[in-house]
Amino acid sequence: MLRLAAAVAALLCAAPTMAQVKVAYIDPMTGPFANVGELGLRHFQGVIEKINAAGGVLGGQKLEVIAFDNKGTPQDTIIVLQQALDQGIRIMTQGNGSGAAAALLDAVNKHNARNPGQEVIYLNYAAVDPDLTNSKCSYWHFRFDANTHQKMEAITSYLANQKNVKKLYLINQDYQHGHQVSKYAKDLLAKKRPDVQVVGDDLHPMGKVKDFSPYVAKIRASGADAIITGNWGNDLTLLVKAARDADLNANFYTYYAGGIGTPTAIGAAGVGRVVQVSEGHINMSPNRSLQYALDFKKKYKTDYYYQRINTEMLMLAKAIDQAKSLEPKKVAAALEDMRFEADGGEVWIRKADHQLVMPLYISIFAKVDGTDVKYDVEDTGYGFRTLAVIPAKDLDVPNTCKMERP
Repeated sequence: MLRLAAAVAALLCAAPTMAQVKVAYIDPMTGPFANVGELGLRHFQGVIEKINAAGGVLGGQKLEVIAFDNKGTPQDTIIVLQQALDQGIRIMTQGNGSGAAAALLDAVNKHNARNPGQEVIYLNYAAVDPDLTNSKCSYWHFRFDANTHQKMEAITSYLANQKNVKKLYLINQDYQHGHQVSKYAKDLLAKKRPDVQVVGDDLHPMGKVKDFSPYVAKIRASGADAIITGNWGNDLTLLVKAARDADLNANFYTYYAGGIGTPTAIGAAGVGRVVQVSEGHINMSPNRSLQYALDFKKKYKTDYYYQRINTEMLMLAKAIDQAKSLEPKKVAAALEDMRFEADGGEVWIRKADHQLVMPLYISIFAKVDGTDVKYDVEDTGYGFRTLAVIPAKDLDVPNTCKMERP
């Protein structure tokens, strides 16, 4: 009997199992931006479930996402990257924080140079510092979000026709992304709206400000009628809440107003006054992902916000199948110049710098009306209405990348 049991156990161990293709998700799961990290993880889980239900990759291999908590810091990013490498994971993804992104990119480059044949690839879904695909561009790095330059190109193209905007205030997080938002806002407005006066330009500590009312008081005193901010996570939520509480009469032009917690913080005070730039939103038309978005919210109890995560993973799956390989070098070659029909229209990856080029939507916070604002966000009764769509061809901005290929 014991021999029979041992034989059965041996057979079970020898039985073929479905291989798993692991993706390391490196983002904050604790700390002030944990809610953002958790939201991203749910998005990866959702799209991976979709890919696996359709057959996975390479004729049946299933994808799996494994979360690594980098606490939002460059130092912890390096630590958890090594943990992922120790587990044999060769596909890394990260998005929140360009400082963490720069550290991850540098570490990936060093690992690949030291370990030929064991390279890893880094897929970036949200770190938007333009330098990552310019001076720091790498064959191993692909960005699936529009960068700060592209997003500001879209915002300022819209602002160029808003003649009521006369005085502008800039407030941003004090790190690479925030500095770039300030720089590109001033540079592009000088070309498109030289009559606009920049009356303030604040940089604040990232993730540390609990009360933005002193900043709001400065904005009010400046006489600004518009604010541009690249803030995200709690730094945006708390800023908008302070402006709401102070009844600040100025419009916000944001990168991330649709991000977790912000619509709830905005509430009725943001109607007609808070604008975002994004790859799309649930009320855009046409919306190829509408049913997926509704199903996602029902299952995960949160809004489908990161359309670009779906774009990233679906393009990755396509590249793996085209390359007929999981080798990062071959997958990267398949991703270069790839065109894809994303939720909001056709997108493509530039071979020159591995930056995704996509159409961008300018939308405004509005009350659900059953027509062009049919669906709300965060169960608030408010959603986003499209004001303008900036075509991808207008966002194919110049780059300075001088990529070294293996």
